[in-house]
Amino acid sequence: MKIIQINSVYNKGSTGKIVFDIHNDLLKNNIDSIICYGRGKKSNDENVIKVCSEVYSYIQHFISEFTGIPYNGFFFSTRKIINIIKKEKPDIVHIHCLNGYYVNIYKLIKWLKINRISTILTLHAEFMYTGGCGLALDCNKWLEARGCHNCIRFKQEFHSKFFDRTNFMWNQMIRAFEGFDKKKLIVSSVSPWLLHRAKQSYVFKDYRNVTVENGLDTNVFHAYDSETIDSLKNKHKIRDEKVIFYVTPTFNIKPNHNKGANYVIELAKKMITEKVVFIVVGSYDKNIEVPPNITMLGNIFDQKLLAKYYSMADITLLTSKKETFSMVTAESLSCGTPVVGFKAGAPEMIAIKEYSCFVDYGNIDALYDAVIEMLSQNKKNFIIHKFAKKEMTKKYLELYHDLL
Repeated sequence: MKIIQINSVYNKGSTGKIVFDIHNDLLKNNIDSIICYGRGKKSNDENVIKVCSEVYSYIQHFISEFTGIPYNGFFFSTRKIINIIKKEKPDIVHIHCLNGYYVNIYKLIKWLKINRISTILTLHAEFMYTGGCGLALDCNKWLEARGCHNCIRFKQEFHSKFFDRTNFMWNQMIRAFEGFDKKKLIVSSVSPWLLHRAKQSYVFKDYRNVTVENGLDTNVFHAYDSETIDSLKNKHKIRDEKVIFYVTPTFNIKPNHNKGANYVIELAKKMITEKVVFIVVGSYDKNIEVPPNITMLGNIFDQKLLAKYYSMADITLLTSKKETFSMVTAESLSCGTPVVGFKAGAPEMIAIKEYSCFVDYGNIDALYDAVIEMLSQNKKNFIIHKFAKKEMTKKYLELYHDLL
């Protein structure tokens, strides 16, 4: 068996790590595995191919700001992917994220369809059925017969300077998949919440839809020993305070930002008299003002160090408006630390109920009560195997065999 995976990045970010894990598990099982990826540094790993130069990506990105269509163009990088598939003749093409300015989605899907290539499409976000938005949030126009139109977020979502092309993109996506042999395509969603939405969409409602939850390396993400935890606490001069941990790519405090960092500041102010400290991981503007009970760490790229912070925390906080999976939830629970946050779609469906609590989005009083209650229960160092990467790769292997 030979598998080609296609993703925007390799061995970085959540999807890049997932692709990396699947690739290595396939190799361990003596299955030929090749990866095509578009963005980031060139990898020297065997059978891993970067298909798009950064200069070419930037040029195409610049053009898309004027056309309003981020998934078009990219003639040379798309042709390179197709030529690799022609040369390697894989049994299955496994597609992950096609956004990121490196491939023409419509041309690639149409080519796979016309050439009857067995394909697994893993949905990590919503753009493959909304036609554009990675997260539709409260908008349901993608469910309407005419599709997305009159988008109020098109400049923000697609960096388009002039045109709202959401309806064009929605129709293009439908045409790309229209007529794809139902025996040749499986649509895999990373959470039950995402699966439910994909099955409602005009793009995927007639295809086989399944759920394969994301996995992670439990040799890294697990509960660390007390000596490690005490060392971190001493580093931050934490004595008997409870630790609330928050992880985000960017600590953006704008009220309309999906990750909801503004609620972290609001909650910290509300708990200023409590024996609680907040530790935040993620890039941030050095000029923002935060309460004295918040410690800003910036980005942590060392995954073992990140896992040690999860282990040190008493709870992990999640304030997103919408998430299609939530690696933060999976990582925290795998490290034996409970999660408290807002209901955001997928997180409350993938979490372990005994070790999590989710309240209505934006209800800061309910969030405060949930945090206090979870801290009082002192649930720590439990063992969760649900998110082990071997479970994820096992399910994908089953899908590969089913598809063949």
